[in-house]
Order: sequence, then structure tokens, then C-alpha cells
Amino acid sequence: MKIAVTGSIATDHLMHFPGRFVEQLIPDQLHRVSLSFLVDDLVVRRGGVAANIAFGMAQLGLRSTLIGAVGADFDDYRSWLERHGVDCESVHVSEVAHTARFVCTTDDDLNQIASFYAGAMTEARNIELWPTAERIGGLDLVVISANDPEAMLRHAEECRQRGYPFAADPSQQLARMDGADVLRLIEGADYLLSNDYEKGLLENKCGLSDAEVLDLVRIRVTTLGKHGVEITGKEIERIHVPSVPNVNPQDPTGVGDGFRAGFFAGLSWGLSLERAAQVGNLLAAFVLETVGTQEYTIKPNEFCERLAEVYGPECAAEVEPHLPA
Repeated sequence: MKIAVTGSIATDHLMHFPGRFVEQLIPDQLHRVSLSFLVDDLVVRRGGVAANIAFGMAQLGLRSTLIGAVGADFDDYRSWLERHGVDCESVHVSEVAHTARFVCTTDDDLNQIASFYAGAMTEARNIELWPTAERIGGLDLVVISANDPEAMLRHAEECRQRGYPFAADPSQQLARMDGADVLRLIEGADYLLSNDYEKGLLENKCGLSDAEVLDLVRIRVTTLGKHGVEITGKEIERIHVPSVPNVNPQDPTGVGDGFRAGFFAGLSWGLSLERAAQVGNLLAAFVLETVGTQEYTIKPNEFCERLAEVYGPECAAEVEPHLPA
């Protein structure tokens, strides 16, 4: 299955605040918040939604094509991704801007306050998908993840016009997009992905009920944190897949990207929606147990052992033949 992953490619600047954000907020003063958090740790990691998803797929043995815009400072990051099995030939390099930057502070409750500088990402709006399809011999799925909003809309429109199946994954950009643009993004999507908070925000912005959203897309996937994932569609029974228990959380950054990588890898192998979500949940657990979004390594034996323990030996038996040797 030939998958192109579009979206942000960034460096993550991750900090830890040794306390709780909620204890610093005064309820009747939220209209004029002025806070500075003294952090006790700073790490700089490779990140960006699309890069994280493509890296996760590669860990499972699936070579996807990364599409996005970066700066001239991308050389080392490119080498890292290509060495780990990601096709970066369709990445656009800006002549004037730096690669995007994500700055995030996490507290002791794993709550996060973050900012994102777009930089070269704004040039993603100039990227066409067709040259990539010509280069790799077609596109079976285009994942449209958080990116420059104009780029996301352009990719969705091109997918509809050219008949490329696509997954709409607006995530962080829901805060920037109005309801009309969200509708332009999701209409006709084969898959619509969000977490449970984003699900409500999307419906509120669009003025639609859950049933009305399902009239626009084929499958809706909603991650529920520790409660797992829910999958719905007009022609399928509701599927609920519980999360992986006994996880030792280290850093929540990129956990959703890990789920998406595992989920779409599972679908590319021809697995059912339920099986694909189980693979996604386990890959998300590996990300959660690691500081940094691309610092984990998947060992097939260990991965299958955990699948069997959580979701049963039948699940592990279906997944094992698809993992790299």
C-alpha cells in the first residue's frame, strides 16, 4: 500500500515544569493570564506530526512517503529519517525560512502548554501531490495531518479531484480553522481522525451533529486517551478498542501520531479496523513510554508479545508476519 503522509515537519523543544499548571491559574482572572514557568529540563528532539507518523510506520516495516516543507537546516533530520526507512524525496526545501519549531512545556500531571512556529511549513501550500504519485506509481492513501491550513485544504481538494483516498486529521489546526474550512477539509474523507476533545470542537465549529459528520466521511476514528479508541461509520457497527494497560508514561508528546502510524500500517497490511486500532494503541504506548517522539525502537518479538498479552494471541498471530525480520 502506497501511503503519502503530509503535514508538519519540525523540531520539538520539550520542557518540564515541576508542578501543576492548574495550581497557578486563578479562576476569575483567566481573562488576563500572565504566567512564566521556571522549568527544570530542556531537550531538543525531532518532531512534527507527519514526520512522527512516517517514522512510526517505518518502525513497523512500512516505507511511506513524507510530504511537507522544511528549511535548509533539514539535512541532519533528513538523514535520520531516511536511515530509519522514510522516503523524503518529496519534501520541499525553503530557500528563505527555517524548519518549523514546536515549543512545549509539560507539568507533573502530563498537561501541556505549547506554541508552534510555522516557518517553512507555510510553503507547504505550494505542494502538489501528483508528482509524488507519478514518482512512486500511484497513491493508495494520503494522510492529511496538521500542516499549514491552506496546504491541508489544497491536498484535500486534489485528493477529491484525482480520486486519491485520504484521511483528514486536522488535530492542532482545528484552533486555526473556521467551520467552513473544516468542512472543506473533511468532506469525502475515507477516514476522519481526532481525539475526543477535538471531536466536540469540530462538531461545534461546523454546526453538525455526530451523525451529520458521518454523512460526510466513511470512517470516524476518535482516540479517548486512557479509555482507548472508538471507530464509527454509517455502514459499520461501533467498535471500541481498549487502551494498553500498565503503561509507564514518560512523555505524551506524539502519542496520537504513534496511534495513527500503527493504525494505518495495520490497514495497509489488510487487517480489520479493530486489529489496526490495536496495533495503533500499542505503538502509541511505546511512544508514551519514551521521552521524545522518535526515540523508540520496535523489536518485533517484544511487540508481538505485548499484543498477545493485551489483545490476545490471535491478534499477535495476524500482525507478526507483517513486521520486519
